[in-house]
Amino acid sequence: MERIVIIGSGQGGVQVAISLRQEGYEGQLTVIGAEPGLPYQRPPLSKAFLKTGDAEALRLRPATFFEKNGIELVDGVRVDRIDREARTVHAGERSFAYDHLILATGTRNMRPPIEGADRALDLRTLEDAARLRAALDTPKRCAVIGGGFIGLEFAAVARGLGHEVTVAEAASRLMARAVSPETSAHFLTLHEGMGTTVLLGDPATGIDANGMTLASGARIEADLVLMAAGVVPNTELAAEAGLAVDNGIVVDAQLLTDDPAISALGDCCAFPDPATGRLVRLESVQAATDHARLIAKRLVKGADASYAAVAWFWSDQADSKLQIAGLSSPADDTVRRGDGAVFRFAGERFSAVETVNDAKTHMQARKKLAFSPIQRSQLEAVDFDLAAL
Repeated sequence: MERIVIIGSGQGGVQVAISLRQEGYEGQLTVIGAEPGLPYQRPPLSKAFLKTGDAEALRLRPATFFEKNGIELVDGVRVDRIDREARTVHAGERSFAYDHLILATGTRNMRPPIEGADRALDLRTLEDAARLRAALDTPKRCAVIGGGFIGLEFAAVARGLGHEVTVAEAASRLMARAVSPETSAHFLTLHEGMGTTVLLGDPATGIDANGMTLASGARIEADLVLMAAGVVPNTELAAEAGLAVDNGIVVDAQLLTDDPAISALGDCCAFPDPATGRLVRLESVQAATDHARLIAKRLVKGADASYAAVAWFWSDQADSKLQIAGLSSPADDTVRRGDGAVFRFAGERFSAVETVNDAKTHMQARKKLAFSPIQRSQLEAVDFDLAAL
């Protein structure tokens, strides 16, 4: 294999380039990114960067790294189409031939059908974060549409800086897709304790120069409105090229699409959950990194291992670090241990643990979940003590 092209210069795209070189790949390697400049980390944008403004601290690798490792970084360029028959990627005036193509196209912010939505600010790119940070230089009334990780991380930073903050969430609880009702309630108490106004079950219907209006008719006066209503995977290139798409670019357990010359990884791909076999799509830096390493091993060494890493996530909100080990669904049962750790169960199967400022339990859960399936009865027998399992 002489030519590998990677579309996407986020964490997953850069990691697969790094891993290919580490595994011994010596062929031509090109990374094409739509954003200008060097690749950077996204998670700190809604947290540390809003406080410090230090863009250099976000860089995944310096320019010299790409030069030294023979990785061609093509930045500020959008790919127009993929010609699978000719195995060529077309981007503006340039074309890139490939023997293998890796799609790491990520996600983009969702824009619900809200009147005046174009007035709201986003928090997805470094440019978005810089614009928000500049806006927070003076006292503001901030309104946040969405009570997920990004919206709440921003709310915690803005409130910590002394701004007035209101969060409007369409669902009946915070972070409903990702965590249990018990963890939702914990973070509702946290944010309200900081002085943030949280409005649940009342979606935004309109944004104007002076704030926003909710479905109930409630009026939120605001100088700044942040749209944090979730993301959608960037699957258009794949779909136009005839690849299967289902809430993500569909891949098998080896992260291959239905074209053996094309892999996909990270937030943009839907892959079989190792525990259930159902297609899942993870918005997780760690999943993108693990995907990248598996693809590199397969391409360079012919490894045929299936992706089976334990999913894990985190969110820093004020002085609380939420960590999730495993993958649960909103319908999973919950058991809250005396110390606050929340255990999730899909029927009898142990699916995940949610903790706040409890790294020990989080790491224990990740290690246990990496082995054979664990049943609820087994945890009940040891009073939910993972170390004793």
